[in-house]
Amino acid sequence: MAAYRQKGSAGYLFSIVLVAVLGGLLFGYDTAVISGAEKGLQTFFKDASDFSYTDALHGFTTSSALIGCIIGAFLSGWMASRLGRKKSLFIAGILFFLSALGSYCPEFLIFPKGVASKGLLVAFNGYRILGGIGVGLASALCPMYIAEVSPANKRGTLVSWNQFAIIFGQLVVYFVNYLIISSHANDPAVVEWTNRVGWRLMFVSECVPAGLFTLLILLVPETPRYLALNGQDDKALTVLSNINGESKAREILAEIKATAVEKTEKLFTYGWMVIFIGCMLSVFQQIIGINAVLYFAPRIFESMGVSNNMLFTVIMGVINISFTLVAVFTVEKLGRKPLLITGSLGMALGALGVAVSNVVTLPALVPVVSIMLYSACFMFSWGPICWVYISELFPNTIRSQATAIAVAFQWIFNFIVSSTFVPMYNMQLGSMGESFGHFFAYALYGVICLIAALFVWRLVPETKGKTLEQMNALWKERA
Repeated sequence: MAAYRQKGSAGYLFSIVLVAVLGGLLFGYDTAVISGAEKGLQTFFKDASDFSYTDALHGFTTSSALIGCIIGAFLSGWMASRLGRKKSLFIAGILFFLSALGSYCPEFLIFPKGVASKGLLVAFNGYRILGGIGVGLASALCPMYIAEVSPANKRGTLVSWNQFAIIFGQLVVYFVNYLIISSHANDPAVVEWTNRVGWRLMFVSECVPAGLFTLLILLVPETPRYLALNGQDDKALTVLSNINGESKAREILAEIKATAVEKTEKLFTYGWMVIFIGCMLSVFQQIIGINAVLYFAPRIFESMGVSNNMLFTVIMGVINISFTLVAVFTVEKLGRKPLLITGSLGMALGALGVAVSNVVTLPALVPVVSIMLYSACFMFSWGPICWVYISELFPNTIRSQATAIAVAFQWIFNFIVSSTFVPMYNMQLGSMGESFGHFFAYALYGVICLIAALFVWRLVPETKGKTLEQMNALWKERA
């Protein structure tokens, strides 16, 4: 450890970031597990005798975890300031674990096993909301943790790894769902088995990464910026020295202490524009429509005439994770803004390609490639770069509060997009029938992508290479 303090250790930094990145994996796992389970859930609850399980109720059940995400995001600022980043992430891990168990067996000690009812639906959604709170906490705190332990010249890359973990978590759960379904592929009653048991196994599979994350988070240090902001300078210097070397660590600690007034600084000390830009980055990340594709991927591919929709969902997951690596390896070279603008334009092209395919007779390959392009462009732009911006855009003095608000906006609009997608996608108009809804949904997302590119070009500052402490000066000049 003494050697670390003299020169710093990339291995030490990598190990603690890797643990935080597991929180991102759980974020992706928890939000995407519903894609494989939603049809089985729908069939299961449609058999209830004491209420009618409508499409609206199914839309709510599919999206209920997002209510928890909103709650968790709002709580994250208070928890990060009062409890610290590390303890708050530990609580998130416990919530992930309990949610996975509860979603697997929502009947636990209260309802008869396997009998759908109104009460059971309430219990199931309660467990999903509990997991959503964990996601909301992790979505705000994991990038914050990584940003606060990372050197300025590595911060964008390391925070981008969190997005890689989110997409990897989605890919893992797509693959797990595929294996669960495939395990009974030769069973004539595979559909009945999926509706009765398969969806439960999908949810409980999350216990493995959730348990691992909860244990490992106990082994990482608290962030040096939180320690310094709370008068624990010696501990902060130790962590900074282990990462940067003692000489550089003393410089960083002095910069942190110069801005260490988090408990007294007001939210709008640096003007309203920094809050507005942070919130709008979160809003655009959602209203460009990506989560409608990720949550309902199997259903979308089925509507395109793809026979093995779960397999194509896995393929899309592989493409997504590959393009996330583009951001990881270019964000510190190209900067944040170029990636966001390029990704927005590519997404617009993909979304409009899908839209046109629904009103003009084109080969089935065209909409499939277009949806892949749309998703891939998100993965090297809005997916990781929005989180990079949220983790580094705000000054130290208001970071906990501002991050909580920005992430809450993200989950609010995630819920709006996810809960409105199916009704919008299924809209019918005259002779066009459902083709109108398919066209309208993707045309709308395509136009929003173009507006997002304009927003970034005109208003969002480039933060590449700036320390977190330099953000104070940047926004003071703009205020």
